[in-house]
Amino acid sequence: MAQSPPGFLWGAATAPHQVEGNNVNSDWWAREQKAPGMERSGDACDSYHRYPEDMRLLAEAGLNAYRFGVEWARIEPSPGHFSAAGLAHYRRMIDTARDFGLAPVVTVHHFTHPRWFAEAGGWLADDAIDRFRSYAEAVAGILDGVGWVCTMNEPNMLALMVGLRRAAQVGDTKKWMSPTVEGAARPVLPDPDPAIGRRLAEAHHAARAVLRQRTGARVGWTVACQALTSTPGNEDRLHELQAIREDLYLESAREDDFIGVQAYSSQTVDENGVVPHPPGPDSTLTGNAYRPDALGIAVRHAWDVTGGRPILVTENGIATADDTRRVAYTGEALKYLFAAMEDGIDVRGYLHWSALDNFEWGHWKPTFGLIAVDRANFERRPKPSLAWLGDVARRGHL
Repeated sequence: MAQSPPGFLWGAATAPHQVEGNNVNSDWWAREQKAPGMERSGDACDSYHRYPEDMRLLAEAGLNAYRFGVEWARIEPSPGHFSAAGLAHYRRMIDTARDFGLAPVVTVHHFTHPRWFAEAGGWLADDAIDRFRSYAEAVAGILDGVGWVCTMNEPNMLALMVGLRRAAQVGDTKKWMSPTVEGAARPVLPDPDPAIGRRLAEAHHAARAVLRQRTGARVGWTVACQALTSTPGNEDRLHELQAIREDLYLESAREDDFIGVQAYSSQTVDENGVVPHPPGPDSTLTGNAYRPDALGIAVRHAWDVTGGRPILVTENGIATADDTRRVAYTGEALKYLFAAMEDGIDVRGYLHWSALDNFEWGHWKPTFGLIAVDRANFERRPKPSLAWLGDVARRGHL
């Protein structure tokens, strides 16, 4: 029976904008107020104030790690002005996690930006790299005792969103598209622009240098790994799409201390490109296929492309209202993960997405959480899946 090694991280993850609430100074908050078809984050899960309860529930269940992010829009509300109170808040979160016995895995940037950064041209502005480097310098000052830092979450998805926003500004797209819903509900998401991807890689490397110099943390970034496979005879088309959608970002991590792998489902590639998942009873709440094997596919591909960088599974989960299905999916996914580890792949931890049912980038229906949240009074209701995963963590095996 496969056993996780000593020091293996067993945990869950969140993102600031999705759980904190009232992130009024960010570009995503501004977009929510006017984009057609988009729900609003509002108070979200009020985790800005209730994070100690969230952490306590994870720790009491048996988990030993918590991935959370710091919010750029709160830390640098105007250009060059860094909020001491904002930084102190996230330092308290780090201390609270450690007090509960949870290893903090801190994400420096998780999709959202200060409004001033976005309005000044965002990642395509001439000074974008310098701005991000300065922000990383400010965050580095609160990271004492943090062992794992992700500079950016899913830069391939971020590049896609930057491209979609740019297209919308010139009238090429009319309706907002969520990065978390793909498959039967609508056309397959377009490919991210490699030029934007290379820009984000430059920013990542700049932040990585700062964080390595000023902290003792392992530094990397996370990639949305789609676990693509080819239909017979379309292997070249598969490699072409992998290069644009994933490999540019995985290759940029070859000098990192680890690579964050994030995988949920799998799709095939034929001569026309990615094949949408057809509607069916196996579809998740995001319209994707029920594919727990995706985690194994993604981990093996990331290991190969990065040249053997240590892997931290920073996100894996399923959008479902049926918690028994969540347990079944996660158990199967972990079997594929352990199989990869038995084959010699260096995996350092598994962080489930997500700790809480939260705001999924424009809509509330997809529920990924180990903990349900009553949005009227913010009551936390742990699901059986949390106790199940905590039990796996305590034993170190399925």
